[in-house]
Amino acid sequence: MPRNGKYPEELRERAVRMVLDHQHEYGSQWEAMCSVADKLGPKPETVRLWVRQAEKDTGRRPGATTDELAELKRLKRENAELRRANDILKAAAHFFGAELDRQSKK
Repeated sequence: MPRNGKYPEELRERAVRMVLDHQHEYGSQWEAMCSVADKLGPKPETVRLWVRQAEKDTGRRPGATTDELAELKRLKRENAELRRANDILKAAAHFFGAELDRQSKK
């Protein structure tokens, strides 16, 4: 499977569905995750993370949902962009303020 860490969404959904549908057939949820991982290809830890996030998204487990995480990421990116723009404006104001001082002293 891909080395960049991105699996197709269909594979993720299938793996989660398989674990949740068949976990009663195994001694633990982890055993179900390992079995599904062997069948589909990703590592068991990857499947575990997918299942945990799906549980958060459905409200079975506390934590931030996928939508909340996406919104947080978007807001952090927007905040960083605004900080950069603010720094540019501060530098421009400083530059033009210094230029006006030089012109007024002539």
